[in-house]
Amino acid sequence: MTLSTAPGGSHERAAWLRTFHDAHEQARTLVCFPHAGGTAGQYFPLSAALAPDVRVLAVQYPGRQDRCSEPAFEDVALLADEIARLLAETRPASSPVLFGHSLGALVAFETAARLEHRYGAAPAGLIVSGMQAPYRRTASRLTGDGEDAALEALLGLGGTDPAITGHPELRAMILPALRSDFRAAASYRPGSCPSLLSCPVTAWRGRDDEFAHGDDVHAWAEHTTAGFHTRDFAGDHFYLNGFPPLIVEAVRTAVTRTTGPLVRARTRTDT
Repeated sequence: MTLSTAPGGSHERAAWLRTFHDAHEQARTLVCFPHAGGTAGQYFPLSAALAPDVRVLAVQYPGRQDRCSEPAFEDVALLADEIARLLAETRPASSPVLFGHSLGALVAFETAARLEHRYGAAPAGLIVSGMQAPYRRTASRLTGDGEDAALEALLGLGGTDPAITGHPELRAMILPALRSDFRAAASYRPGSCPSLLSCPVTAWRGRDDEFAHGDDVHAWAEHTTAGFHTRDFAGDHFYLNGFPPLIVEAVRTAVTRTTGPLVRARTRTDT
């Protein structure tokens, strides 16, 4: 399978990486990866809360919203290949921190491994959320293949309003990409790229998450030679939905921990 992308460097970057708010020149860069069935827009509230000190680049996977005419991916490694290449080519001013939730955690991890081992451009840090460490994960909760099975799996994790089941148009918009994402999760196997990172790793979960258990999330420590931090938050698999203040501050702290103190933007005073 080959992913189609918009032709041309700047157009391709705009297709894959979405920027919602301006940031100052010294801003740290945070690249965010959505969960299965998710979109770049889920990171809009985080971007708004962190701007202008952190520049949020939200990844828009193919096969959804304005990229619905492109085939959705069904291979985490292939997706990471594309994103790592693009990040390596664009070379942000500072090494970015990568942040992924659920399926996005696997994509972020594989992207980080490629940046370091294939392009010699290790990220400043990796934040993973709601996902077992690669060698300890099971895909049993993310294997829904038919429409009903895929939607039931997502509803079971708490990530979607149950009212969607009564809206055929919404189901038609969401389910094709969701099914492909679940297939990607089910077929994922680590090892296509060296998996030991030299950057710090931060791993989070919701305390009531039945998919990502504590020991399996804490095992992310095995994938870094640098520092490791972990934290449990109140809530289920989608504890971070909407990015309430507690989660925003946790992200800010993780970015600061991996990149150094944030340089605050100066407020211009008219005299």
